[in-house]
Amino acid sequence: MRALIQRVARAEVRVADTTVGAIERGLLVLLGVREGDTVRDVEYLASKVVTLRIFDDGQGKMNLDVQEVQGAVLVVSQFTLYADCRKGRRPSFTQAARPPLARQLYEVFLAAVEKHGVSVAQGAFGEHMAVSLVNDGPVTVWLESPPAAD
Repeated sequence: MRALIQRVARAEVRVADTTVGAIERGLLVLLGVREGDTVRDVEYLASKVVTLRIFDDGQGKMNLDVQEVQGAVLVVSQFTLYADCRKGRRPSFTQAARPPLARQLYEVFLAAVEKHGVSVAQGAFGEHMAVSLVNDGPVTVWLESPPAAD
């Protein structure tokens, strides 16, 4: 499971000119689910997202997490995080989870973040979305769940 996280002053997701999710200060999380991912991956990433210390403290040092700044999280499903562009010019998405698994784990991720007491907004799974944001910093971080133990 992969998450591209952006610290934002605000972010919004629109579908067909209708806002479906919006936050002020917080984190925009673009979430990719891979074939073989499990609830264990979700729990790992959700915990990392809400405890990631990427907000400035009083001294301007990145030392606070989204909970400590009373921020929110906007989660957008994005299978393209698993694009494989090593061959040719057209990306392959064979590593991305099929929609039933991806939707299930996306919804579990939303609930896992909320369980930490963080306000959660969401995109529209499987829809064409327009995502707008004001990246604060800019700060952008890439997270991945660890590979499954063999």
